[in-house]
Amino acid sequence: MDSDSVDTVELSPDVAQKLFAAALAVQQRAYAPYSKFLVGAALLTSDNRIFSGCNIENASYGLCLCAERSAIAAAVSAGVRSWRAVAVASRGAVTPCGACRQVLSEFGLDYPIFLLDSQLNGQLTQRLTVAELLPGAFRLDSER
Repeated sequence: MDSDSVDTVELSPDVAQKLFAAALAVQQRAYAPYSKFLVGAALLTSDNRIFSGCNIENASYGLCLCAERSAIAAAVSAGVRSWRAVAVASRGAVTPCGACRQVLSEFGLDYPIFLLDSQLNGQLTQRLTVAELLPGAFRLDSER
């Protein structure tokens, strides 16, 4: 995974490597029989635990679960309510969908989202914050 051109200053090289590897590994476990578009996401907590999730498709498309929300559900189910970073692995390194952006914003606006391109051997292609992905995010409590 080449991350030389994208800033990962928030993470040590070892921690970044583990986070990125987790997103790429879980991507391979995605259930996407309709689109064949596999996505994996991994969240890094402040104590360096990693929670991951993959996309899960359904014949009723509205019931599909994105990788980002799958990873968030795993973390929240374990009692985690905040994280330091998120890595998302997909073909072409696509950004999270609008629903995932909104759910990510529920837990903070300033942490980085690292986009990995699995077609380029997991190369890190972009680093964005949640605020950059979703300016003007809907929040009931602006003090969170």
